[in-house]
Amino acid sequence: MPALTREREVREAYAAHSGELYGFAVRSLGDAGLAEEAVQQAFLRAWRQRDRFGPTSGSLRSLLFAILREILIDLSRSRPPADDIEPSTEQLEQALVAWQVEEAMRRIDEQHRQVLVETFYRGRPSADLATELGVPVETVKSRVLDGLRTLKAALDEVTSER
Repeated sequence: MPALTREREVREAYAAHSGELYGFAVRSLGDAGLAEEAVQQAFLRAWRQRDRFGPTSGSLRSLLFAILREILIDLSRSRPPADDIEPSTEQLEQALVAWQVEEAMRRIDEQHRQVLVETFYRGRPSADLATELGVPVETVKSRVLDGLRTLKAALDEVTSER
């Protein structure tokens, strides 16, 4: 593959994923500078290991997050204890699970995502949502159940890419 094509692909990957990776790293580390370094390391490791990745390896985004997670764990273990902002492995795991749920939510259709967000995240009663959507309450409840099944399948897919 020509060098210019590779360079363009790296730029596109960085543009597409660096912001989200950086946000994850900042939340995990509590240090913007260290988070920036971690994201750069993740892209560097992905580039160095590019021959290991193929169409069956999962999405680039998932692979970058898996690499970043390893880097964040290494960084958090190697840092001297701070007064109050050293993330634990548990905090890193919680951040990863939150990302996985967010990614799974992106993979389900809008109709299911909407009822799940409205009922679980915003705590809205099914009757209120049914009135707003102009559908029977039973339809909302059915969409919630179908949405949960779909979300579980999407979450299984996301976690298997890890």
